[in-house]
Amino acid sequence: MNHQMNHYKQKLAFETDAWDVKEALDRGDPIVVVDGRSADAYARERIPGAVNLPHRAIGPETTAALDRSKLYICYCDGIGCNASTKTALKLLTLGFEVRELMGGLDWWKRDGHATEGDEARAGTEIACGC
Repeated sequence: MNHQMNHYKQKLAFETDAWDVKEALDRGDPIVVVDGRSADAYARERIPGAVNLPHRAIGPETTAALDRSKLYICYCDGIGCNASTKTALKLLTLGFEVRELMGGLDWWKRDGHATEGDEARAGTEIACGC
């Protein structure tokens, strides 16, 4: 049982879902939502308030001005994309506290949350059954 409990504690320590991120943003928690995709993908559609930090460009110079006291929530398109994993790994290597957004932008929209950008969508605010 201890092994299983550790598994679930670790999973929650490394991942988060769209519902929890939206609630944290609404509360004003000290988090930064990071879009690890290209600048073009970010311009098309993104989570409101997210910063664009393409994983290929992450390094000491591009992260020097970031606040290391905050939690960085990394995302990409969805489960078929690993840019969020690459972003989280690179930020973690540089000393940031990170979590990966399960399902990325796809599940953000499936949960009914609004997006911003050239192809922004209004939210539908689906009630979470969690």
